[in-house]
Amino acid sequence: MPNHIDNYQNRITARRDLPALVETFASLEKMCRHLAGLVLIGVDTESDSLFSYFEKVCLLQISTREKDYLVDPLAFADKDNAMGLLVPIFAEPGIEKVFHAAEYDILCLKRDFHFAFANLFDTMIAARILGWKNVGLGNILQERFGVALNKKMQRADWGKRPLTAEQIAYAREDTHHLLVLRDLQIEELEKMGRMEEAREEFARLARIEPTPRRFDPDAYSHMNGARKLTAVSLGALRELYHFRDAQARKEDRPPFKVLSDSAMLEIAEAQPDTLRELERARGVSEYVLRRYGMSVLSAVKRGVAAPQTMFPASSNRDEVPLDNAARERLSKLKEWRKARAAKRGVETDVIVSNDVLQAIAKHNPRTLDALIQASDLTPWKAREYGEEMLRVLQGKRK
Repeated sequence: MPNHIDNYQNRITARRDLPALVETFASLEKMCRHLAGLVLIGVDTESDSLFSYFEKVCLLQISTREKDYLVDPLAFADKDNAMGLLVPIFAEPGIEKVFHAAEYDILCLKRDFHFAFANLFDTMIAARILGWKNVGLGNILQERFGVALNKKMQRADWGKRPLTAEQIAYAREDTHHLLVLRDLQIEELEKMGRMEEAREEFARLARIEPTPRRFDPDAYSHMNGARKLTAVSLGALRELYHFRDAQARKEDRPPFKVLSDSAMLEIAEAQPDTLRELERARGVSEYVLRRYGMSVLSAVKRGVAAPQTMFPASSNRDEVPLDNAARERLSKLKEWRKARAAKRGVETDVIVSNDVLQAIAKHNPRTLDALIQASDLTPWKAREYGEEMLRVLQGKRK
């Protein structure tokens, strides 16, 4: 595609003033009055998932055509009341909210602040629909506009205050370029006749809901390698998993920073009795040994004494049970999707998702209306691909 650096560089770099830090109720009210009069904003969030047991939104970045804002939820004593001022902005259909890879941000904002969403635009989804090969924001901005983002702060602790100058600069850059990128993508989507397809995907994003944050005591059985363990080792893994969660909650740390999955699997297999034996397990650092060693050994001992002779029932259930005929239909649908994606120059799930294909394979619809009802296929995709999928199910060639 053409190089847009010359066309868009001035629009991208026109604003280089510092972002406005929104840390008081008065400044938040002032920003909301400004946003309420607009039709387009760019949005991103920063959370502390690498540093706390229950992650939280620590920063909300918002960019307009003229200004960049950094809203600090942690600065407000009454966070719910303060962030509630933004609820009408995000629910307003007249204001388009532009994200890059919006799903995580939307789930976090719904979970933490009970936001509702209308009129979204996701620049990553648009890039995938357009068939762009590199869809990370940094890659897109470098390739399309010659802008290099500094990503070294991606793993920063966004829950710590005060924010550093480097964090502020990094956070601002994630929304500063979104509106110009959206302009370019709309041109390309309209040129290719893909705008309706994109809008349907954006509408789907607005409907996603976060799952309740609760501990699943049986989730250890889903770990890679768990099914290869003996009953005794599986019992040890169960107790290690429960210990890790309790300790992570107590320290307000992500569980993987207490013990990694791979370390727990190795310990469960080895079933050490002493600290010296535990020390030999990969993933057990000197810090882990010193801080948690005796607790880990106790967990192993409990597991050995109570072997897990059966996998928890939840781990044996398929989301969509398929019989042999349905599996054959699914295989043929996937072959069709792969060919269709190659023809369009996009990833296979841009055509239709695995969930849609599984539902179609399971119900084996014979008409377009039945196919839509079985799979919840969107109107654009039903028109574009519905008849083709029906022919696949009926064993017909084009």
